[in-house]
Amino acid sequence: MLGAGVNLIEVVRSLALAGVASAIVAPGRDAARLSRHATAITTWNWTDPRVASRDGELVERLAGYADRQPAPPPLLFTSDEALLFVCRYGEQLSQAFRFAIADSDTVETMVDKARFAALAERLGLRAPRTRVVEPWSGAPPADVSRDGFPLLVKPYRRDARWHEAVATAKKAVAVGSRRELADLWPRLATLAAPVVLQQSIPGPESRLESYHVYIDPAGRVAGEFAGRKIRTMPPAYGHTTALTIADTADVLEQGGELVRVTGLRGVAKVDFKRGADGDLYVLEVNPRFHLWHHAGALAGVNIPALVYADLTGTPRPAAMPVRPGVRWVHPRDLFAARAQDVSGWRWLRWAGGCEAKAFWAWDDPLPLIGAVVARIPRRR
Repeated sequence: MLGAGVNLIEVVRSLALAGVASAIVAPGRDAARLSRHATAITTWNWTDPRVASRDGELVERLAGYADRQPAPPPLLFTSDEALLFVCRYGEQLSQAFRFAIADSDTVETMVDKARFAALAERLGLRAPRTRVVEPWSGAPPADVSRDGFPLLVKPYRRDARWHEAVATAKKAVAVGSRRELADLWPRLATLAAPVVLQQSIPGPESRLESYHVYIDPAGRVAGEFAGRKIRTMPPAYGHTTALTIADTADVLEQGGELVRVTGLRGVAKVDFKRGADGDLYVLEVNPRFHLWHHAGALAGVNIPALVYADLTGTPRPAAMPVRPGVRWVHPRDLFAARAQDVSGWRWLRWAGGCEAKAFWAWDDPLPLIGAVVARIPRRR
């Protein structure tokens, strides 16, 4: 399994529920390396821009590992970097591994914000207006006001440099006027990478809903469920800290229709935001594994285990009705809850009742310790 961070450990836990151990490729201090359900086969820092020139080295390491196995092992990917790596080296990797992934053109379209915006418009999907700009090449577009303020400014692709350059922990920044955009522009230019300007759909993060699916090679839906964010940190445009599994009818219907018309195969997560009028706006599609799978597995739909079974030719886990209401929580949700005036004691009681807890499990406690230690700065 390729990836890093909370996505990686939660997918490891999903497979562990099906009795499957994981061999992982992750950064040196990643918490998943400490899980009793995982064996680290090599160290790879996916977010280090210098490693891109060494992709061939990782292909060789993976091929060497696969050669030592009795059968071609399944290959799962839990980050954008790992997804693109598997997509771009699919031909070489397919000689040693088995994986479920959309075709390369579809993957690139889903990852590329400009191409996805064009696809959404072509298919007539209800989506916020989006454009991709290059801040280093000049001033803000003169016609930006036609997109309507407030606008969301987001990185073109997930990039650790975003938080340093824009001086925020948020995944996006809202700008309410041309002046605010102009003030932000010099910091965006230091990224030396495209950024996204997107129409803002009003409403709290709890209106962010998602569709999760695995489409098998025959084009059949092997497993699906819906979900909704409860809180993020920071509270606006932040990273998910609490979520719940759902069976919301229009999310399942519209998510299923989107993957059908795009011809997606493999795993996918479709993100929506529910507008003030109650309608859903599609924000993006992520064709990879992610942290929602652990709660989904506990709710009865273990997508990683379904994929693993298909790739190894073993029987799929028994299909079960989705149990809505299963919750997942991250330790940082304490701060998100406090921002909503939830007391620490009340949060502890609530979090204790969550079925899935990021990094923590009574029978596998070391990943939480590893996650805490990884946040301690190392001396240079």
